Amino acid sequence: MNKLILIDGNSIIYRAFFAMPPLTNTKGLHTNAVYGFTNMLLRLIEDHKPTHMMVAFDAGKTTFRHEGYQEYKGGREKTPPELSEQFPLLKELLQSFGIAQYELSGYEADDIIGTVSRIAEEEGQQILVVTGDKDMLQLASDHVQVGLTRKGVTEIETYAPEQIKERYGLTPLQIIDLKGLMGDPSDNIPGIPGVGEKTALKLLHQFGSVEEVLANTAELKGKMKEKIETHSDDAVLSKKLATIYREVPLDKSFNEMVFPGLKEETAGPALAKLEFKSLLERLSFHADGNTHSEEEQAKAAEREIEVTVVDGENADELIGALDAVQLIHVETSGENPHHADVIGVMFSAEPKHYYVPFERMNESWAEPLRTWLGNPDVPKRGYDLHRTDLALYWKGIAFAGASFDVQLAAYLLDPTEANQNVNALASKYGLPVLAADEDVFGKGAKYKVPELDVLSGHLARKSAALLEIIPLQEKELADNEMSSLFHDLEMPLSRILADMEKQGIAVNKDDLKALGTEFESQIKSLVEQIYEIAGTEFNLNSPKQLGEILFVKLGLPVVKKTKTGYSTDAEVLEKLAPYHDVVRLILQYRTIAKLQSTYVEGLLKEISEETGKVHTYYRQTIAATGRLSSQFPNLQNIPIRLEEGRKIRKVFVPSEPGWYILAADYSQIELRVLAHISGDEGLKEAFLHDMDIHTKTAMDVFGVKAEDVDANMRRSAKAVNFGIVYGISDYGLSQNLNITRKEAAQFIDQYFDAFQGVRKYMDDIVRDAKRDGYVTTLLERRRYLPEINASNFNLRSFAERTAMNTPIQGTAADIIKLAMVQMDAALAKEKLKSRMLLQVHDELVFEVPEEELELMKKLVPETMEHALALSVPLKAEVSYGVNWYEAK
Repeated sequence: MNKLILIDGNSIIYRAFFAMPPLTNTKGLHTNAVYGFTNMLLRLIEDHKPTHMMVAFDAGKTTFRHEGYQEYKGGREKTPPELSEQFPLLKELLQSFGIAQYELSGYEADDIIGTVSRIAEEEGQQILVVTGDKDMLQLASDHVQVGLTRKGVTEIETYAPEQIKERYGLTPLQIIDLKGLMGDPSDNIPGIPGVGEKTALKLLHQFGSVEEVLANTAELKGKMKEKIETHSDDAVLSKKLATIYREVPLDKSFNEMVFPGLKEETAGPALAKLEFKSLLERLSFHADGNTHSEEEQAKAAEREIEVTVVDGENADELIGALDAVQLIHVETSGENPHHADVIGVMFSAEPKHYYVPFERMNESWAEPLRTWLGNPDVPKRGYDLHRTDLALYWKGIAFAGASFDVQLAAYLLDPTEANQNVNALASKYGLPVLAADEDVFGKGAKYKVPELDVLSGHLARKSAALLEIIPLQEKELADNEMSSLFHDLEMPLSRILADMEKQGIAVNKDDLKALGTEFESQIKSLVEQIYEIAGTEFNLNSPKQLGEILFVKLGLPVVKKTKTGYSTDAEVLEKLAPYHDVVRLILQYRTIAKLQSTYVEGLLKEISEETGKVHTYYRQTIAATGRLSSQFPNLQNIPIRLEEGRKIRKVFVPSEPGWYILAADYSQIELRVLAHISGDEGLKEAFLHDMDIHTKTAMDVFGVKAEDVDANMRRSAKAVNFGIVYGISDYGLSQNLNITRKEAAQFIDQYFDAFQGVRKYMDDIVRDAKRDGYVTTLLERRRYLPEINASNFNLRSFAERTAMNTPIQGTAADIIKLAMVQMDAALAKEKLKSRMLLQVHDELVFEVPEEELELMKKLVPETMEHALALSVPLKAEVSYGVNWYEAK
């Protein structure tokens, strides 16, 4: 029998957006709603094995319901742009999945689903309707089940008529009467004021329908009777508005909803484009969708590659050919390069390739190979040489002389392309088909190093492809004026980062454990206080139980509801904090519990037993803006806004007795870059005269003198200053300042009136991006914006915001990278013992011996402030102490 799944697209994507934490890909596109939706979609496909599928969407703001009631859905706020930009992403993904989608002007998704389910039911099909909207329960029948999403969109609770009877004591059609009596604020359906679900159910159990309730008001008493009689017209109208229309004039046949199953060749690249790597792995799909036929793979394997597996007996040939080696490739396994297994080393001196299994690299005959690898005067080309450096170092082999990294070049040439592996690059440049690593090694639990002949042949073909790719990349870099950025900044930085990572930063394990004990004590005390105020014990981590305590027992105002109950997310609790002490305590509890689990317990796991340090891993090829990212552990996310978070920094200490931690932080670097790029006289004046930029902004926006700027004005100015840099929307600013979107939009307009140079820059950069298809930083770092001329408003708007903020953020990233390269050179020139340990956003962290402290206090900020000449001064503030906390 056929199984048709009908999905309420608008309902599910809204729920996913508000249920999922913020998530963006390397292009900066918000993807959390699409990710949540896709997760639910895959679960539906796995659990129900549908033969037919369709996702229905609302086709606009006006429907036939507005003809009789103009205020229908009138209370809804405009969709946040962070969600709007995800609709086209979802629709594109559905297309790649082979899932039908439909919308029709004048009708809602509910009506389309109602009509399709009626027709399918008449044909004897089995139908599952998936939605977050309880109204849809009216569609339930012997052939139609309604799945309501719970816990965001991760779980679905299925209702047939018997479950509706069990839960509400109603038939499916009486769900319409329920809505008629109680209304629905989210759709601006009035209902009868004061009648909630409990009262409405009681009336329906007694009378059966809205019409019968109105016909029997004589049996009612007091205020309830008065309310119902006064609002009888509203009840009738509400029932009409809540009734799903099941006669929509469709032009889509049942056959067009056939779901053939997911096809790797289309779904793989679509998921890769969104950077949903975990979903690709879950499906065992290739990112390029290329399942390469056996014929193609055989042809690739037959490519004439001469490879020699080297051992002690034939080593002389490789040793004699070292001067001719053009490329080095070190094959490793494991995500963290500090703990990677090194499988082997390929030395390529075309037309020959020499493969050395790693266990042979430490034999006595291999000493010339080890010397060659560690010689900084021998230039070496390869793929991900940063990882190569780290992996070999921890195995006792030095690596130096990296001169051309294919991965790094690929990132510069297109920082928004998620898939830059050798296989994908070979395809991009039209080279012979390469087997993907996962086809050769397997992946996840199935990972296995293949036989020596298969392994050496695969690595030789990869190396041969890399040798062909390098000259093509060199030409592209030159054509795009990025050769200097690559050779003078990114390549030297790669080596500097590896040196910092090997050095690591010392952690006082005892202090970290003591901090954990302190947090545990605080958590226990907070829980006891919360229970005492609440008058009962409950599961603090259960939104349902917490909602009952806050909104039912304590009677706090309901800020936001989910389909499964009351919302208790951070945004809601922040708004409720002034109403009751218990909310403030719950927020404190969540903060401390997060610090304990993520940072105390997380850091304890990352401390190296051999060194007593944590050795983070800087990813140089992730962020489209050029920023570095950090993992194993992520030291860029240690929270410092609250004192409890700042305490985490106390455990980071110098690795030598009597040394200090010194930190230098750029002051408002992105706003200074904006002042330079835009040439805005107001911004430049503030920085040239060393004024407080947020006070200056408040003065200009509110039209007041400096002494009249109060704390709220400065806070608003600060939010809009940083918001402008990050392309903030009125929605985002309204959330930051807890004001209406209208007020936020007005504030942004006032800002642009005051700083017209910024407005002109924004207009000009968008115009240039539409013409060129990309934007650049001051150092020519390029970011492509393929959607900048899109006909779709949401995609185009996102690209325009990205065009505005990328040159600012990217130039700021370039500046601190320049400072790191120049600082590394200065340390070497002065022959200092001081070491650069960390880069965290706009901050550099060093460990410094006492005798070099005075020199470093001058050298570090001076180097940072002169990293790049701007029309306004760069400013770096330096501090030091016996730990990182004191150095801030």
